[in-house]
Amino acid sequence: MSAASTVPDLSIGELSARLGVSAHTLRERAGLLAVPRTGSGVRRYSAREVEVLRFLLALRSTGLPIAAIRRYVELAQAGEQTAPDCRALLVQHRQDVQGRLQALTADLGAIERRIEWYDRQLPGSSKERL
Repeated sequence: MSAASTVPDLSIGELSARLGVSAHTLRERAGLLAVPRTGSGVRRYSAREVEVLRFLLALRSTGLPIAAIRRYVELAQAGEQTAPDCRALLVQHRQDVQGRLQALTADLGAIERRIEWYDRQLPGSSKERL
């Protein structure tokens, strides 16, 4: 068990099941972190490492390229003096995500308007019709 947590450290299989991602994906992301290994060479993920991996997965699922994630991890691990650079990277990514959300919202509106059009055109149509 990690000293910082009462939750037992997790194997890659346990972590994979908990986060809903493949062990391969975790190995790829874990390569960005120094995850301790047991005497037999098995990685064990502490609560802190799980938290970091969740954040890295969130960055990736919101479109941040792997190279930028690597850069973020390098900056974060370099110490407090890099906090302004970490923040700037995240602020830029947030702006990118917000822009994509606005575009998706507009696209969703177009889809909804087309469904409404079909609802008006089809006799006896229901909102469940494909």
